[in-house]
Amino acid sequence: MKDESFKDFVLDQLVDIPDVTERKMFGAFGLYSEGNFFAIIDDGVLYLKTDAESKQKFIDAGMDCFRPSKDQVLKNYYEVPADVLEDKEILARWASESITPFQK
Repeated sequence: MKDESFKDFVLDQLVDIPDVTERKMFGAFGLYSEGNFFAIIDDGVLYLKTDAESKQKFIDAGMDCFRPSKDQVLKNYYEVPADVLEDKEILARWASESITPFQK
């Protein structure tokens, strides 16, 4: 069985995000808030959905987009920096920005 401790840690960090659920997907996990897909956990890395406004801060932090295989790139999902991941309040803000486009 795959170690799910990182997923559990991320879910604990996202306790302030409404109705977060997870679903297994292709060896990874998809995260949803109130039914809206906003993040991917894969190989011990959290990726948040970005839009034109939020993507730049991930790039400025030196983060890369999600690459599920060598031939596939999901340019709207970016790795969360470690310092953001460790801080519940900042992570909640960044995650909220990933969910906000669904609410517009």
